[in-house]
Amino acid sequence: MLVLASASPRRQELLRNAGIQFTVQAANVPEVPQPGEAAKAYAERLAREKALAVFRQRPGDVVLGADTVVVVDETILEKPADAVDATQMLRLLSGRAHLVITGVCLAGAGFVDVRSETTLVSFDPLSESNIHSYVATGEPMDKAGAYAIQGMASRWISRIEGDYSNVVGLPVALVFRMLKECGTVDLTIPHP
Repeated sequence: MLVLASASPRRQELLRNAGIQFTVQAANVPEVPQPGEAAKAYAERLAREKALAVFRQRPGDVVLGADTVVVVDETILEKPADAVDATQMLRLLSGRAHLVITGVCLAGAGFVDVRSETTLVSFDPLSESNIHSYVATGEPMDKAGAYAIQGMASRWISRIEGDYSNVVGLPVALVFRMLKECGTVDLTIPHP
């Protein structure tokens, strides 16, 4: 059985849409970068810590951990702490490109596989009124980088280079390849 070590409704929806069967057991892992830790290493470390935290409780299953960060000017943007933080993040992203990195870890009996996916996302310039109106909707509050590409922020995203599902929160094609390689999870498409 595949266990998703995340309570993220977006990750769950992406897996369901891909026809990958799973159950959920969220991991409770502190999300704090270590001094000097690069964004990719940070996302991969957190994915690994989340997967292993749940795997210790479910050693008979395969556990999928993931963590997504937004990076601009080598600054890691995670979920905003509050509306002021969300506003600052959106100002930073306005009119420029940034990276979205998702670390992914599969942990099972005898293996731990950690990888990541990076997508380049370009934002149109945002007016102050756009930013404040968007923050007021509440949509940015539980999203890395303070935006949801699949939501209202889609109106300002002029270009992406790479995996769209990665920006939503889980690089599905990478996860599928990893699951195929581990060979312990049933990947047949379920019949309706």
